Order: sequence, then structure tokens, then C-alpha cells
Amino acid sequence: MSSDSNEDYPEWFKKRRNPSKDPFFGDIDEMFKEMEKMMDEELKDFTEKVPKEYVKERKLPDGSTVKELGPFVYGYSMKIGPDGKPEIQEFGNIKKGLKGPPEVKEEREPLVDIVENEKEIRVVAELPGVEKTDIKLHGTEDSIDISVDKPQNKYYKEVQLPAKVRVKEATSTYKNGVLEVVLPKVAPAESRGEPINIG
Repeated sequence: MSSDSNEDYPEWFKKRRNPSKDPFFGDIDEMFKEMEKMMDEELKDFTEKVPKEYVKERKLPDGSTVKELGPFVYGYSMKIGPDGKPEIQEFGNIKKGLKGPPEVKEEREPLVDIVENEKEIRVVAELPGVEKTDIKLHGTEDSIDISVDKPQNKYYKEVQLPAKVRVKEATSTYKNGVLEVVLPKVAPAESRGEPINIG
């Protein structure tokens, strides 16, 4: 009997060597092909939605070109809020959608921390790689917008404040990539409004 003969192999091994003859392994093979096809389509859909600033071409030594995507940033921070419940905050330029591939935004969302005491609200935002003059701040009594619009660094974040503030009295500093905005809180008496005379 020849050592190359199929008769020498156990039945399970012969089926494994020729998955097309085995319905179980044939189904798995088809499943992997379908998964690869779906992943290719998802990647194509994702790359078509990436802003042009995040798509670059690089020449290789052999003269061919290769596409490079990015940088993509995604992260989150978690802390326990005053009510004892966890507060999760996402940051970066990728937003996860409920359906379909994640969305890449042109602006990166900075990591922001909000600290509140009886008299004021302190907003701390990480904005690495920008100059103080690049930062634009706009505030209302309920929120502040932080934005940077430079070719290399684009940031945007609307920060909802936990209490009403006096925007005109806000102060801010920027040092070593960290922006800090201090906003005095509106006193309870101020938020009740002003008396109106009846003529």
C-alpha cells in the first residue's frame, strides 16, 4: 500500500483536506468569504467618507504610491459624578454611529474636564499643538464653544455647563497645550430675574 494513498488517512482528515466535499467545512469557508466581502465593503465605505485632509499619498522606493489615512483619534475618560453615577466622555475625531461605519470628523473633539464649586465653574481642555492665538472661545450663560481652525490642527467642542454663568466675567489661560476657562456662577438671586414696574 502506497504512503500517498488516501486510504492511509483517517476519514476526518480526508474531509478536512477537501472541504468542498464536506458540508460543515464548506459552510465555514463560504462564511469567511462573505465576512471578507463585507469587511472590504465597510472599509471602502469608510474611506470614501474620510475628509480629504486625512487622506494622503506616499511614494514608495519602487515608484508606486500608497494611500495613507489618518491620523484618527478616539478615546474616552470616565469619572464618577456628584450623583455617584459614572460619567463617560468621548474625545477625538471619530464618532461611532449606531449603524454603519464610524464617522470621521474634520475637527477633533478635545478632552474636556469640568470642575464646579459653589462660586465658579472651571473648564479645562487639552489642545496640544496649537498657539494661544489659534483658539476661539464663545460663551453663553449655559455653554461655551471651544474651536481651533488651522490646517494641521482642527478642534471643536461645545461644552454644556452644569449651572448658569456670568460670561462677561470669565477668565482664561492657555499653557503647555492646556486651556483653562474660569466662569463665575450666577447667584441664585440673579437668576430669578428683575422686577418689572406696571405703568
